[in-house]
Amino acid sequence: MAGNLDFSLFTLHFSLQKMLSIIVAIAENSAIGSENKLIYWLPNDLKRFKALTTGNTIIMGRRTFESLPKGALPNRRNIVLSRRGKAEDFPGADLYSTLDEALASCEGEVYIIGGASVYKQALPKADRLCLTYIYDTPAKADTFFPEIDESEWVETFREEHEVDEKHAYRYAFVDLERKTVDN
Repeated sequence: MAGNLDFSLFTLHFSLQKMLSIIVAIAENSAIGSENKLIYWLPNDLKRFKALTTGNTIIMGRRTFESLPKGALPNRRNIVLSRRGKAEDFPGADLYSTLDEALASCEGEVYIIGGASVYKQALPKADRLCLTYIYDTPAKADTFFPEIDESEWVETFREEHEVDEKHAYRYAFVDLERKTVDN
């Protein structure tokens, strides 16, 4: 009985810990968007996004929410950051005016999904970056990911993908974790 209780307390403690991840598809020049739309359509990137974020909390800015074709993403807690919006403007999502307020309401895995200003606010707080790195520089882009200081991160995963019938560009899934004393 005591063994089960210890395990339950550990599980409860662990589940209450927040893991803040940023998930983004990024070009060689750090481009992430154009005219409030994704630049690249990579089916495997969308599958990875869904696999990682489903069942977790996603945080986004107002324009990112507005760019979603069907509104709030299913099977996730959706949070929108907006200083001017009203809750009824974002059906299926919780509304907060600051990232810190939103994060205070979260438990478990939290993913920042955009846009650029939210990424910039979240980058110093993030534990992990889940990147889809596209080996291309787009002809047109107006939104860019902030500079990543590589001295603060360690690569923990990389999976390279070549061009194929569904993917017009070479790309890699790359996970970076914030360096700690242990790594």
